[in-house]
Amino acid sequence: MHNKKYILFDLDGTITDPKEGITNSIKHSLKAFGINVKDIYTLTPFIGPPLRDSYKKFYGFNDEEAEKAVAQYREYFGDKGMLENFLYEGIDTLLETLQNQGKKLIVATSKPAVYANIILKHFGLHSYFDFVAGSELDGRRSKKSELIQYALDNMGITDIENAVMVGDREFDIIGANEVGMDSIGVLYGYGDLQELTNAGATVIVKDVRELTKLLLQ
Repeated sequence: MHNKKYILFDLDGTITDPKEGITNSIKHSLKAFGINVKDIYTLTPFIGPPLRDSYKKFYGFNDEEAEKAVAQYREYFGDKGMLENFLYEGIDTLLETLQNQGKKLIVATSKPAVYANIILKHFGLHSYFDFVAGSELDGRRSKKSELIQYALDNMGITDIENAVMVGDREFDIIGANEVGMDSIGVLYGYGDLQELTNAGATVIVKDVRELTKLLLQ
């Protein structure tokens, strides 16, 4: 994978560990529906997929309820949750090295682009990326294949064989497969080996060290 020119990264569970902020935001949103969550770690399946879909899947919300839940989520997330977050060890060094080697780096996240940009700037990573592809606040462009295609179009990338998607959940892998791109599944985030294998990841790595070795070898 070291010969790939364009490297697309998921954000949550791949560049940063957002567990505390996302689960606290979900907990806050569910209180509006009279649902009290004792153990916030039961909410980690919300990390990765589009929010509206997760409220419907895990709590059976209809469209209207899901919209209300997202609004409640953002009330906490925009105030505190966004920065209840930390970098995976070694990821900043990897990004800097890749940039120095002339690679074009892109973020492709289901998180709204407005939040993704703030988070990247907070951690001093924004300058490493040539483009940040995120969803709109109204939920448009939250499907991973749409985000990847949006990024490719904006960067004028047509030689997909020179691009790879790096992510921790099946959505990243499936999205890459749908546009015909290779993918690297990472096990240090929120997907497991079975999920990433079943989704059809080209390669799976255990940690940032293995990812670094794969991209720089």
